[in-house]
Amino acid sequence: MGEKLGILLCVWFMLWGFCVGRFVVEKNSLRVTSPSLKGAYECAIGNFGVPQYGGTMGGIVVYPKTNQKACKSFDDISFKSKPGGLPTFLLVDRGDCYFTLKAWNAQNGGAAAILVADDRNEPLITMDTPEEEKADADYLQNITIPSALISKSVGDSIKKALANGEMVNINLDWTEALPHPDERVEYEFWTNSNDECGPKCESQIDFVKNFKGAAQILEKKGYTQFTPHYITWYCPEAFILSKQCKSQCINHGRYCAPDPEQDFSRGYDGKDVVVQNLRQACFYKVANESGKPWLWWDYVTDFAIRCPMKEKKYNEECSNHVIQSLGVDIKEIEKCVGDPTAAVDNPILKAEQESQIGKGSRGDVTILPTLVINNRQYRGKLDKVAVLKAICAGFEETTEPAICLSEDIETNECLNNNGGCWQDKDANVTACKDTFRGRVCECPLVQGVKFVGDGYTYCKASGALHCGINNGGCWKKTQDGRTYSACVDDSKSCKCPPGFKGDGVHTCEDVDECKERLACQCPECSCKNTWGSYECSCSYGLLYMQEHDICISKANTAVSWSFVWIIILGLAAAGVGGYAVYKYRIRRYMDSEIRAIMAQYMPLDNQGEVPNHLSHGNV
Repeated sequence: MGEKLGILLCVWFMLWGFCVGRFVVEKNSLRVTSPSLKGAYECAIGNFGVPQYGGTMGGIVVYPKTNQKACKSFDDISFKSKPGGLPTFLLVDRGDCYFTLKAWNAQNGGAAAILVADDRNEPLITMDTPEEEKADADYLQNITIPSALISKSVGDSIKKALANGEMVNINLDWTEALPHPDERVEYEFWTNSNDECGPKCESQIDFVKNFKGAAQILEKKGYTQFTPHYITWYCPEAFILSKQCKSQCINHGRYCAPDPEQDFSRGYDGKDVVVQNLRQACFYKVANESGKPWLWWDYVTDFAIRCPMKEKKYNEECSNHVIQSLGVDIKEIEKCVGDPTAAVDNPILKAEQESQIGKGSRGDVTILPTLVINNRQYRGKLDKVAVLKAICAGFEETTEPAICLSEDIETNECLNNNGGCWQDKDANVTACKDTFRGRVCECPLVQGVKFVGDGYTYCKASGALHCGINNGGCWKKTQDGRTYSACVDDSKSCKCPPGFKGDGVHTCEDVDECKERLACQCPECSCKNTWGSYECSCSYGLLYMQEHDICISKANTAVSWSFVWIIILGLAAAGVGGYAVYKYRIRRYMDSEIRAIMAQYMPLDNQGEVPNHLSHGNV
């Protein structure tokens, strides 16, 4: 008895220094539509069940006449809503039993959610699971309805409205329970390598196994940035030399964990857990530096399977076998772990202890395990689907990866009446875009063609290639082997082609050029209407000239062509003659120029003697 008291005392001292920090109660919105209570109120999310992160839930409130604290099962009454009716939110009072038992009884009674009214005037608190030795693990993991703690004043007001015969409608809203600023989610998982702490440890291991596949997909494709963390405590200086601290701590009391079996005389010690926590943190560090942080999920899963405490394999040797199988450098991990017996700080564990302290909107991490998404602590059941829903709620709307839109995670609202958005069934184009938080009506981009419009009543293709998508929304028809379209690539409007009339969108009717006397109207002409055009022929063997809408004889046509040929030949002869005259004149000109030049250097045959006028003057 004294030994167990010593353990509890030591653990209490270790926790005391840490728990005086700041704990943040995670909240969501509760909106009441009843006339006397109309407005929005805050409520605290319970740390069990499945909160509908990113979504909303509406229902009507029921306050039972008996069993108002829901500590017993509701065997004689059902809160399950009838087909077409609103879900039932069961309002119960705080006290006499665990919050989880209230939720379990409400769920079994058919309630869609549970509202727990506080029994005192105080700030909202987080409803947590009970201590392990008093918990019933069979029902804890099976609670699936969301829960919320409301203040005493709000609870009293709802009860008063119900007593007066009012129907109280409530909408639980989790859309802003988690920040969703951009297209990447950052999340942390605060865990422990201990596998002998009862149902809570078992649920951690099961979660890691089940969530591994989804986590690795998100991490490999860059949708998320995941970081594992490990909670440790320090031993108060006055107890460093005690048996308890020596068995539960490393690095001279700097980093501690409770004894796995709560018994110092058998099994593994708390310091064994701290060392393995450190090895897992170092594994992540080395894997992350090599560009493969997702290997942490493989290591933790494989270690839990291959190296359990109950088989006495929870040790460094088994750990190294797992590390080798995953191809990670053991030497780098050993370097990171350092010497657990040295009286020095370990950089990894020191950083972990500093990270436990809350910063900004995130409070201190005191609950194990804890999931932190976008710097906000997750509340609810540690379950693959529930956690994935919460992570998906952390993405900016319309940027969620495909895994968030699977049938297991959310309902595709575009499947029902196209979500009330515009659609073109013929072209299989829709403005409905499914997101994790619901559908949005947004004109799409299809094959490089942007549709413009309000997304609800109309969307129209625009741009140079818009005729390639359902013919730009314009009229188009094929008949008698011919296809006509009212769409023009460089035009924003639909215009019926020549030979048709209409709005260009729904109809283009053939114009009867013959009947409307638009063509083929000469006396000798015979007109026949065709789809999109007409055919005109001439009687008496005459030839039809469409550009002039006249009929002429074939003889005249032959004479005309003979005249044309005479003109062409005449022009050719004139050209040749002109060219000959040009060549003759050029030759005459060149001859005269050459003779003039030569005359300067020698007498020519036809040039007479020139007298010598040289004067011999007096000398």
